[in-house]
Amino acid sequence: MSTDEHASTIWQVSSFDRLHEAAMRGHDRPTVVSSTLMAEIDALERRQEASDALEVLAACVRLQEPALVYLRFAELVWPVTVFPAQMIYHAPRPLTEAPEQSLTRVTSMAIEPPVVRPPGHAMSNRVAADDSYYSLAPALWRLALHGPRGRILNEIGGTASYRVLRNPKVDDLPLPGALGPAAERLRREPATLKQIAGWPGMSVERASRLLNALYLGSNLLVSRSTTSARSDSRRSLFGWLGSR
Repeated sequence: MSTDEHASTIWQVSSFDRLHEAAMRGHDRPTVVSSTLMAEIDALERRQEASDALEVLAACVRLQEPALVYLRFAELVWPVTVFPAQMIYHAPRPLTEAPEQSLTRVTSMAIEPPVVRPPGHAMSNRVAADDSYYSLAPALWRLALHGPRGRILNEIGGTASYRVLRNPKVDDLPLPGALGPAAERLRREPATLKQIAGWPGMSVERASRLLNALYLGSNLLVSRSTTSARSDSRRSLFGWLGSR
């Protein structure tokens, strides 16, 4: 199997282990992700959340680390290479085309260093066709709102208040039902998860999904009163970078 096929083929779950092992053999490339990303994955494994697709992708985005993530949708495994610095991903098909019912059960099966490179890379031999790259923001947004994770991401959970940095309409991402008014209200005033959950049409799960989506879109300011200034500044900077 060629490098491009390895990154571009959707596999049956029943065949994944065998085909994946065969694809890995003979590839002249790193077989482990960076130590910083690996530390995040190890932490997820200790919490028994290594299969949580949203947490895995959130770690890549937060650390700005490209990675090849194998996502299971029902009985199919999609190789998805995320490039957080460029906010794009490479995949056989856009993740936004995955049926909504399969999103509710999506899991992460494995994570590796990228096989392909992003468009415009100086070493073009592993740059795939232009039409196989897609915008990352809509995919993360849809997974946050409709995926299996109905609680807040570990990175932004705990004692905190939240505020939206810019008008969500600018990003042209759907905010169905009560999510639109809630996001607009968060532009005007900070609120805790509990407070947001009590707003009209909201709940703890809906509030968590909204905050996760906003965070992954670099449109959320997280303020803490009981953590270190360093922790505050890291979370705030992540949101600020996305708002420029």
